[in-house]
Amino acid sequence: MHALLATSIGVTCAAALTLPLAAPAPAAPVPVPGAHAPAASAAEPSGSTQSLPLRPLTEASPRATESVSPLARGLRQRDAHRFSLVGVVWDDADAELHGTVQVRARATGTGRWSGWQDLETHNTDHAADAGSAERTSGRVRGSTAPLWVGDSDGVEVRVRSGDSGPQNRAGGTAPLPEGLRVELVDPGDDPQQPPTAGDPVTVTPTTGTPATGTPAVGTPATVTPVTSPQPGALPEVAGLSLAAAESSAVNADLAPLGATEIPALSKAESEEQAVVAAGAKPFVGPRPRIVTRKGWGADESIRERAFAYTTTVKAAFIHHSATGNNYTCSQAPSVLRSIYRYHVKSSGWRDFGYNFAVDKCGNIYEGRAGGVTKPVLGAHTLGFNSKSMGIAVLGTYSAKNPPAAAVTAIAKLTAWKLGLFGRNPKSKVTLVSGGSGKYKKGANVKLNVISGHRDGFATECPGSRLYKKLGTARTSSARLQGR
Repeated sequence: MHALLATSIGVTCAAALTLPLAAPAPAAPVPVPGAHAPAASAAEPSGSTQSLPLRPLTEASPRATESVSPLARGLRQRDAHRFSLVGVVWDDADAELHGTVQVRARATGTGRWSGWQDLETHNTDHAADAGSAERTSGRVRGSTAPLWVGDSDGVEVRVRSGDSGPQNRAGGTAPLPEGLRVELVDPGDDPQQPPTAGDPVTVTPTTGTPATGTPAVGTPATVTPVTSPQPGALPEVAGLSLAAAESSAVNADLAPLGATEIPALSKAESEEQAVVAAGAKPFVGPRPRIVTRKGWGADESIRERAFAYTTTVKAAFIHHSATGNNYTCSQAPSVLRSIYRYHVKSSGWRDFGYNFAVDKCGNIYEGRAGGVTKPVLGAHTLGFNSKSMGIAVLGTYSAKNPPAAAVTAIAKLTAWKLGLFGRNPKSKVTLVSGGSGKYKKGANVKLNVISGHRDGFATECPGSRLYKKLGTARTSSARLQGR
């Protein structure tokens, strides 16, 4: 089991932060004593998830006469409450779905049905590492990659076992996983006008002084839970729930509590804030503008309250979300809220899987909670989540070139974040595999500091077209660092 460091930073216990000069020994997640995630406040779009069981296709079709087959399940055309993202899940997270999953959606308003669209079934590589607390929680389920379909109110699903899958004892194709369900996710309404590249984002006013005591860059913090409330430990912000305040407080040294964005800094300002060894020259790129979880409307009540950290960031793994390219940049916050809800409510993860996300216009978004400067432990690259970060570009880039703005955003983000941990974007690094479909557990693997997901796992991600752009991203990132 990978060691990890976890904290829970609450509004009522912010004053209990202890900040060691050296990285402490890893510890298990520390929950707020007796605390449960509160309901989302009025300022947080709650969203919803409809979970519908898939039946054998003979039952799904009213005219079917053939015998029931364990190799095909589905859902006939039916009405649904409004949703914008769809995925399929099953009971056993270790079971693979060898076959095809296709969906159709009916557009709200027009009543038009889409054509059949494929869901990426090989999604086990986007997950928490084997043996980790997140993986062994008992809540994790197998899942396809989700697909953004836009505002819809009808759905049809068909799942078929493929000939390429493993064979059963009788020599035929293995049956589909048990407990197949289709998940229809409504992201809820935007909490504000979605940000676009270059446009300012309205910051929620705060009173008083933001919390202090956050750890230095690259140095995980430990937290001593406090059972008694401490009024005034953090300023109150109208419309900000306790869980949202916790999520915002870990970035309080970068932006006011409740801020919807972390502003960009110049290279000089970024280097001045960086913590580096005495006498060493900092190679830190300019901090890019980052839309916070508050900015994209994360419902903080659904994630686990504790924050989980690894010890450092040695590499960045680049992904595509495989959710399709049929979204506008103004819809990106809705796409993020949908993926977040699918990861937590449908797949059983502790939080959004990726550390950061990038949309097609080059906007950068905070992903998993815990602080953008900190080594937050994600669930993005099976076997290599420890000592790394995951960046997902929203879209599917197997046959479509990624926008130049997205590649530029990868370079900007990695120049800054990897620079905080002293990493050269053009160099190599050795990571120890936690066990993946490409490397056995315990193997020492030499990888690029900026790698594609496929470098650590036998997967098509981040899509061949995006993967081909990583060399450009490495060069640009190193140049932004001043190398």
